[in-house]
Amino acid sequence: MSRRIASLRLRLLRHTIQVPERLIVAPTDLRAIDSHIAEEIMNGRFALAGRLLETNGKSPFGFTLPSRAFASRLHGFGWLRHMRAYKSDQACAVARAIVDSWLSLHAGRMEGIAWEIDVTSQRVIAWLSHSPVVLQNADRGFYRRFMKSLAFQVRYLRRMAAFAPAGEGLFRLRIALAMASIAMPARQGVLRKAAQALDNEFDSQILPDGGHISRNPRTGLELLLDLLPLRQTYVNLGHDLPQKLISGIDRMYPALRFFRHHNGDLALFNGATSTLANELMSVLRYDETAGPPFKAMPHSRYQRLAAGNTILIADTGPPAAGPLSRTAHAGCLSFEMSSGRHRFIVNSGSPKFAGRRYVQMARTTATHSTVTLNDTSSSRFSASEFLGYVMTDSVKTVSVERAETDDGRDGIKVSHDGYLKNFGMLHERELTLNAAGSIVTGRDRLVPQGERVIDEPLRAAARFHIHPAINVKQSDRESVLLTAPDGESWLFSSPGNEVLITEDIFFADASGICGSDQIEIDFVFAEKPEIRWFLSRKS
Repeated sequence: MSRRIASLRLRLLRHTIQVPERLIVAPTDLRAIDSHIAEEIMNGRFALAGRLLETNGKSPFGFTLPSRAFASRLHGFGWLRHMRAYKSDQACAVARAIVDSWLSLHAGRMEGIAWEIDVTSQRVIAWLSHSPVVLQNADRGFYRRFMKSLAFQVRYLRRMAAFAPAGEGLFRLRIALAMASIAMPARQGVLRKAAQALDNEFDSQILPDGGHISRNPRTGLELLLDLLPLRQTYVNLGHDLPQKLISGIDRMYPALRFFRHHNGDLALFNGATSTLANELMSVLRYDETAGPPFKAMPHSRYQRLAAGNTILIADTGPPAAGPLSRTAHAGCLSFEMSSGRHRFIVNSGSPKFAGRRYVQMARTTATHSTVTLNDTSSSRFSASEFLGYVMTDSVKTVSVERAETDDGRDGIKVSHDGYLKNFGMLHERELTLNAAGSIVTGRDRLVPQGERVIDEPLRAAARFHIHPAINVKQSDRESVLLTAPDGESWLFSSPGNEVLITEDIFFADASGICGSDQIEIDFVFAEKPEIRWFLSRKS
């Protein structure tokens, strides 16, 4: 059965849905609330996804919305959590009026962004979690309309699950259905099916090392923000928990700590964007797994070097394949480096709210702290919107060796074949961190292997993207000084090479896309097949 036919059948049967009399419980929402945002909404101003819509007291759903991301956020109703900041009848009345306008305009249409599977999943979770705000002082008529729509949306998600692509959206759908099965009156069979389906997603999407199959460090955080309230709701109501819920969450925590820099930010790989510190802390306070972060994630294919206050995290695996590659980045062998409370070398990250052009630009190799050959990404992307901009020709093989020396240095030697098909070259990178965490040693090398398909000079560019908070100053032709706001300084040097400071774009700033700097070393293979570079703490 096609998705279109399934949707049509559901629409025809909507009047047969049994409307629950009440909600049993409202699961907690761990995401941060902001009283300022609540006040703006009460005054008819909706600031979502980096855009602003002024409604002058009218329903926001009657306007042409400023962007697709804005529409997704608005129809997902996650913003309802901010209304909890005001526990007044007025705030609840405003929230209820907005929900009521959605019921009038969209409840029966089943089309557009409002009924996309992931948006519907987010809305079900939000309506369940924030039902006390929406239903406070509600009359009987609104209560019934609200419950009827919730019941229909839950049935819709059950029918649409077969058509949801693998990945975070499908996992969230399963969370929404599991949450609905215990927050709304349901038969035992419904509870068991929802729990089993959720277990299946843990098996298929959470790798043995706790990482997500998308290889995006932030996906685990997003899922945990919904999984933790779900777990607590099962416990509070005395239901049997899904078998994989506790063990799955416990497996995800070490992965989250692996990608965390000392300042609380998550590393920017494969679609990750800025992380609010309070969101991360609201999840980590429930972490009972303890212990230091792993040195490696063998299934997610990342490596971590740590000594003193210095952390290096490197992407040492091929990108996700198939439909999951729609959000994958061509950042193989890229790394990030932080010291103390500051990130010095980063990847450019993915923009939270931006048009397709910027999202695709952020996926290229040039926006990652690694080597680009002849201005070509190590993995290539489809230009088809129909295919979803999947990777069509990506890195296939990544080799990894890790070794510690007698004097305490820890290092990795990695290579990938992303440039083998067209250029007959492997990119090989070595990263070493000394025992004190004060010296990082790097080497980038192009290794000939096989036949070259394209007969042109091979020009390489090693880029090191600098976090916008770091001041960058040229010391001499071969070195650059990096200084953090608190005065901590690192000297980047590459003997025998010209080290350039060039303009850059940082996509993952909390306030939106912003300007930054990058360090660049250009070299020609015929003259110099490898370069060495160093980072040394100065203070």
